[in-house]
Amino acid sequence: MTPNAVEQTSVTMLGLGAMGSALARAWLVAGHPVTVWNRTPTRATVLAGEGARVAASAAEAVAANTLVVVCLLHDTSVDEAMAGVDLTGRDLVNLTTGTPAQARARAAWAHERGARYLDGGIMAVPPMIGVPDAGGFVFYSGSRELFDRHRETLGVPAGTTFVGEDPGFAALYDVALLSAMYGMFAGITHAFALIREEDIDPAAFAALLADWLVAMAPTAHQTADRLRSGDYTTDVVSTLGMQVAGTPTFLRTAEQQGVSAELLSPYFALMRRCLAEGAGEEDLAGLVDLLTRRTPSRAS
Repeated sequence: MTPNAVEQTSVTMLGLGAMGSALARAWLVAGHPVTVWNRTPTRATVLAGEGARVAASAAEAVAANTLVVVCLLHDTSVDEAMAGVDLTGRDLVNLTTGTPAQARARAAWAHERGARYLDGGIMAVPPMIGVPDAGGFVFYSGSRELFDRHRETLGVPAGTTFVGEDPGFAALYDVALLSAMYGMFAGITHAFALIREEDIDPAAFAALLADWLVAMAPTAHQTADRLRSGDYTTDVVSTLGMQVAGTPTFLRTAEQQGVSAELLSPYFALMRRCLAEGAGEEDLAGLVDLLTRRTPSRAS
C-alpha cells in the first residue's frame, strides 16, 4: 500500500505566497486532501493543477475542513481574510509572522469565535519546506492537545517543536532566534567590509570566518548557565573590563580601513555602560540584564 492510499487528514490552506504555496504543495505530495484560498486567484489555479481544491472565498475554504492553516502577509491581513468567517469547531493554526502580543490576542480572538488555536513560527525558507533533510522546523505554541492531535500532519512540511501553552511563545522563540541570526549577519558584514579593499580572497576568508563562528557558538550555552545561576564571575576567561579596553582597536581598525563602525558601536556602547555599573570582572552575560533593565540577582 502506498502512503497516498492511506486516508490522510484534510487541510485548508489560507494564503498562497511563496511559503503558503510550499506548505500546501508538501501536503499534496504526501497525499493530504488540500483546499486552498488566496486573495489573488491565479496562485490557487497553479495548485489546482497539482490536485488542490480551490475555494471561491475564505469562508468556503474554512468550512471545507476542521484543520485550517493560515499563512498570510501580516496580522492585519488575517483580520481582513477572516472577516465574517464562521470558525466554530475549527482547529486554527496561524503561521502568519507576528509578535508574541499579536499571537496572544489572536488566540483570544479565535476562542471567542469557537475555534481552537495554535500559533506557529516558521524557521525555514520556502525551498526547505517538504524536504526532510533540509533542517527546517516550525515552533508551535498554544493548545497542547491540539498540537498532539495534528502533530503528524503538521510535521509533513517541516519538523515541529512545541514550546509551550502560552500562545505567544512560538512568535517569541522565532523572533529571538532570528534576532541572533541578524546579529551574526551584522558581524559577518563588518568582517567582510574590513577586508573588502585588500588583496584577500573572500572565499578563503569565509572558511576561516565560518569556523570561528562555530567555535564561538558554545557562548550561548555559557550565557544561559550564568543567567540561570546568577553567577557572572566564576571561570571568566575574558572579563568585561578587558574586552572594553580592547574595543578602541576595533574602532581604529575600522576607521583606518575606511569602514563605518555603525554595526559595532551600539554593542560597544552597551559594554561600556555595563562596565560603568561595576561589572568589570564579569563576562558579557550582564548585558542581557542591562538590555531588559533588570537588576541582576547574582550569586553571592
